Amino acid sequence: MDRVMKLASGTAVVIFSKSSCCMCHAIKSLFYDLGVSPAIYELDKEPKGREMEIALQRLGCNPSVPAVFIGDQLVNSVNTVMSLHLSGCLVPMLRNAGAIWL
Repeated sequence: MDRVMKLASGTAVVIFSKSSCCMCHAIKSLFYDLGVSPAIYELDKEPKGREMEIALQRLGCNPSVPAVFIGDQLVNSVNTVMSLHLSGCLVPMLRNAGAIWL
C-alpha cells in the first residue's frame, strides 16, 4: 500500500489502470480531453502490479481499476469520476489540484 500511496502523491492526477481495460481507456481519454497530463500506471505492465492492485482493493477500489487520485485524494471509480464531470465538479477539483489552469 505504501508504494501506491507514494505514487499517488507524486502528481496532480494519477491513474492506476490496465492496458486492456475499456473503462480505463475512457477515463484516460476524458482527462486528456480536459487538458490533464496524468501519471498513468498500467498494473498489467508494472513488475509489482498485482501487489498494487491488492493495495488498491484494500483502499476500497472495487474493481481495482481504474483508480483515480486527484490531488492526493482517492476519487475511486468510473462512476464517481463521471458523476463529478457531469455535475461540473471535476474541472474545479482539477484546478485546485493544479492539474489544469483554465
